[in-house]
Amino acid sequence: MSLLDRLTALFSPVKSLPAGVHHYQSPPQDKAPYRLHLRLQPDGSGVLVLNASTVLHLNASAAEYAFHFIRGAAPDQAAREIAGRYRISRARARKDYLDFIDRLETLIHTPDLDPVSYLDFDRVSPNTAALTAPLRLDCALTYRLPPGADPLNAPEKRVERELTTDEWRRLLDKAWAAGIPHIVFTGGEATLREDLPALVAHAEKNGQVAGLLTDGHKLTDLAYLDTLLQTGLDHLMIVLPSEGEPGWSAIQNAVAADIFLSVHLTVTPRNASFAPALLEKLARLGVVSLSLSISEPSLITELSRLRDQAADLGLRLVSDLPVPYSSANPASLETVEDAEPAGAGKAWLYVEPDGDVLPAQELPGQILGNLLRDEWSKIYSSAA
Repeated sequence: MSLLDRLTALFSPVKSLPAGVHHYQSPPQDKAPYRLHLRLQPDGSGVLVLNASTVLHLNASAAEYAFHFIRGAAPDQAAREIAGRYRISRARARKDYLDFIDRLETLIHTPDLDPVSYLDFDRVSPNTAALTAPLRLDCALTYRLPPGADPLNAPEKRVERELTTDEWRRLLDKAWAAGIPHIVFTGGEATLREDLPALVAHAEKNGQVAGLLTDGHKLTDLAYLDTLLQTGLDHLMIVLPSEGEPGWSAIQNAVAADIFLSVHLTVTPRNASFAPALLEKLARLGVVSLSLSISEPSLITELSRLRDQAADLGLRLVSDLPVPYSSANPASLETVEDAEPAGAGKAWLYVEPDGDVLPAQELPGQILGNLLRDEWSKIYSSAA
């Protein structure tokens, strides 16, 4: 190489890693199993998603450290590649790589740790970040409900048909190709679809985190619950009825299972008086994660009391998962007058049973396109 070539190489900008999505699933024997999704952006920066919840926005060098970690690169191998690309010593590259791994593993294994103040990671709220694709897709497989089910668990009829199993598989593949790491199956009652286990398995095969919203009735069948777990279901939200007694046996089965469980309650004028007793029983059963919403803005004071009670009981509030149709969902508890929850159309999108895409389930009039028929870039640009 000539002197001119060496000088050109020395001062040329570092070429970014190719844009794309990379996935890592920790081994089953890990003390706290976890899943990582890294989305490398065209400019070399990255979005690292931990367990489909904590979102880290990384500069180009940190994104490269995350890339080598997900690939399983040994420190010496990573240091060799990083040193060659960023023109730093291998010793420095190795030290920085090990430091990155240490901070990342601390974040993974320490509950409720603030990644900004403790780990010096640049964490940006997914509701405000500039994203090239949402972090979650909420898939309403059906709007059907079982006999006697809570009507709050589905909207009034607004679709003419449901996608077939193969069509949903194609939709999941399209979402994965776009870089969407997290799928939540909802409805209606998603367990009425006999192909739910097959769709969970397909999401798992892609590398996507898979969650389920359900009234829990089918989870009284331990064999069915085990099928969902074996096909790759990662988390579960059981929705309590707005009236009548909850399915306590389903909740007990889910608590005993090896899966993250949250329970959702929509507070209504009819159940507000006994909602505190429900929270006490949930805590006694071993539930540790709770989602709350209200059916009308007049209940905001009652909602505040229940949130305080949940904290006293040691129940962790979940505020970023889809919930049944109500005027105030957890994503917008502080601003119940708003028509559109923060993050809708950016951090998450909602797919109706026929493939139409909405910013959120509460916004039926804002169809962005159909995920089977329309180009992904057109749909997401319409949401921005």
